[in-house]
Amino acid sequence: MTQENRSGCVDLAGAWTLTDTHGDFRCDIVLPCDGITSLHAAGHIPNPYWGRNEYDLRWIGERDWVVTRDVTLTETDVDLVILGIDTVATLRWNGQVVLQCDNVHRSFRVDLSDVAKKGENKVEITFHSPVAEGAKRQAAHPFPIPYSTDNNPIPNGNMLRKVQCDFGWDWNIALAPFGVVGGVGLEPHAAPRVDTVLVQQEHESGIATVDVTLRAAFLDAETATVQLCEQTTRALVLDGKAVARFTIKDPELWWPNGQGPQTLHDLQISVGDVATTRRIGLRTIELITQPDKAGASFGFRVNGRDVFAKGANWIPADALHGQITDEKTRGLLQSAADAHMNMIRVWGGGRYEPDSFYDTCDELGLMVWQDYMFACSIYPSDDAFLENVTAEVHENTARIQHHASLALWCGDNELVGSLGWFPETREDRDRYLVNYDRLNRTIEMAMKSVDPAANWWPSSPSLGPMDFRDGWHVDGQGDMHFWSVWHEGRDFDHYRDVIPRFCSEFGFQSYPSMSAIRKFAAPEDFNIAAPVLESHQKNKGGNARIAETMFRYFRWPEKFEDFVYLSQVQQGLAIKTAVTHWRSLRPQCMGTLYWQLNDTWPVCSWASLDHGGNWKLLHHMAREFYRPVLVTAVPVGDTIVLRGVNDLPDQVSVSVRAFALAMDGERRDLGAQDTQIGEGAVEFLSVDASDLGAQEMLMFTWTASDGSTGSDIHAPHPFKHYDLAKPDITMDVASADGLWHLTVTSKAPAYFVSVESSTPGRFDQNAVHVLPDAPLHLTFAPQGDETPEFSLRDLHSATMATQG
Repeated sequence: MTQENRSGCVDLAGAWTLTDTHGDFRCDIVLPCDGITSLHAAGHIPNPYWGRNEYDLRWIGERDWVVTRDVTLTETDVDLVILGIDTVATLRWNGQVVLQCDNVHRSFRVDLSDVAKKGENKVEITFHSPVAEGAKRQAAHPFPIPYSTDNNPIPNGNMLRKVQCDFGWDWNIALAPFGVVGGVGLEPHAAPRVDTVLVQQEHESGIATVDVTLRAAFLDAETATVQLCEQTTRALVLDGKAVARFTIKDPELWWPNGQGPQTLHDLQISVGDVATTRRIGLRTIELITQPDKAGASFGFRVNGRDVFAKGANWIPADALHGQITDEKTRGLLQSAADAHMNMIRVWGGGRYEPDSFYDTCDELGLMVWQDYMFACSIYPSDDAFLENVTAEVHENTARIQHHASLALWCGDNELVGSLGWFPETREDRDRYLVNYDRLNRTIEMAMKSVDPAANWWPSSPSLGPMDFRDGWHVDGQGDMHFWSVWHEGRDFDHYRDVIPRFCSEFGFQSYPSMSAIRKFAAPEDFNIAAPVLESHQKNKGGNARIAETMFRYFRWPEKFEDFVYLSQVQQGLAIKTAVTHWRSLRPQCMGTLYWQLNDTWPVCSWASLDHGGNWKLLHHMAREFYRPVLVTAVPVGDTIVLRGVNDLPDQVSVSVRAFALAMDGERRDLGAQDTQIGEGAVEFLSVDASDLGAQEMLMFTWTASDGSTGSDIHAPHPFKHYDLAKPDITMDVASADGLWHLTVTSKAPAYFVSVESSTPGRFDQNAVHVLPDAPLHLTFAPQGDETPEFSLRDLHSATMATQG
């Protein structure tokens, strides 16, 4: 039973009863949660993520499920408010239907005054099978609406406004979960409330003009008191709306990570007895797409400063929304900021994230490229579907709009390209192009009706508004998704064959870390061809492509654990090749967002963070190649050019030295140079490839006037070409101040030295080259009290250990 609280509200979060309509299952479900998590917690089903259990659990999405509970009321003039009901559902109050809904991306408010009664009430939510409902809607549509069969083993998810990767993806489990994502409760009917707070700002000559528009219900003729930056403005609420204006001299600005402080200001609003607060940042973010000699630029200008976007793509933090917490999400975003990222792209096949996500991005300086939730399929454009979409766009745009981190609204992910993917669309492109344009135009107009000043981009990738060419690999304009290296099996150097204006997707797969693999596989399954390992690889041919690439670049590892390690090394090398080259082309290229930051479950994927947040080697390498001041080696014909790039707001002086590094660690001096770097990239010295012996690599070091230092190597040949010397690595371990301190020494160059722990925690660095005269000092921050055991890997031990 739930009793009303003093304010007249009833929180319906908590214990409900879950049953299926077949009568086979009954257990508790603690809303908000998903049904699959609850069934597992009750012992009705095994862990969906273990082994091949997924395939034996897909029946769950084919059934209807019901959650019920009793509520005791003393007042009946109440509204039901429910956030994120997943997805096709019928809600009954005392047996009467009060809501039928089919959009997980919306909230709903229902007047219960005609059905509620004093005393005991019964509330019941039926979740209808999304599999059955999708098929029903597909069959009823006047022409086929194709979906991505490569990504969605469960069909017709595109017919529903549900998280699209719930039906499977080439990195996600396919279970089509159900449940309630957000809060659920009762509020007094006609109680005063503030529904939305919109913030518009203009900056000129050191003055910020901020307009705050609030939409309120049952507060007409009341005076709104709005406070910002120690200023107070009052405005009368008329027709549910009030506008307050602030003029702020010399504002303390919000900046992206690495560009300045993330200053946030409390925006406090009170109207009658209603009070609400938002945290806002004072800043301007412009999308710059100006014509130039190459076509048209694409980049972001923050507070008048052009900022190179460094980041990754975000997918849902877990495949089962009942497993997602604010704490886990914040940890993933903190890892992004710790790797010098300043932008996250919220990908269009997931969900609009909760307020806490954007609050965290505000605090960490992570600009948000926000897709609307459409990805990789054709979608309906009938009136009912577009009406549903319009309400979804209105609500989420208004909810997220005020955040300092919000940089861009994008209409969808890869829908323009998908017009060429399916037999139906190729045979009748005009029909499906008009169908797409109806949807895309609806999204744009709905967004602009809420926030006309927002940055808008029609699709990703896109060549620009009203340009419906498939611009996947067009260099001159728009944003690019560059997938030739992975999907076509091209070598890593192919990243240097394109000059994107902004690459919003590119990636290369690896295996998850052993700590993640042990969450779904037993030791007898530790083989890349084992059915369990193959079931945790959702991209067709993915395991073969990892192995093929490994054979191209490295000598073959004998042990499974070394294969896993080496897959992560080559993933890091792939993305490093792309990022360092494209950064060195600034300002021709002004952004790299690799695919992808995180995983939804333990799986082979393109992520740099394991499911659960552990840093894969790519993420450690990203912290290096996303450093604000960077020197990188770029092969140009028969020479190797060292280029420097500076993302800091101020000019820096950089000193670079180059060496030929032999296998025994001996170094030959190849030159040095000092250069000033302002905005953009500059060239340092060049090295002829002929200056390096067959068994030598190029090593270079740098120091910068901002206090940063760095070093790197460039191997002109694949690593399998080199006869690596046995490094005889040793590791000393000590514990102090709650941290573990490790010192790694070697007698010969040791490449991609990596330490793994038997317990959860984070290393401050990994995948580091260790030279005989430069020991590596690592720290490990444990997550628990258990004493860790550390294991060491390097390129020699993984690929040449049997050769002495």
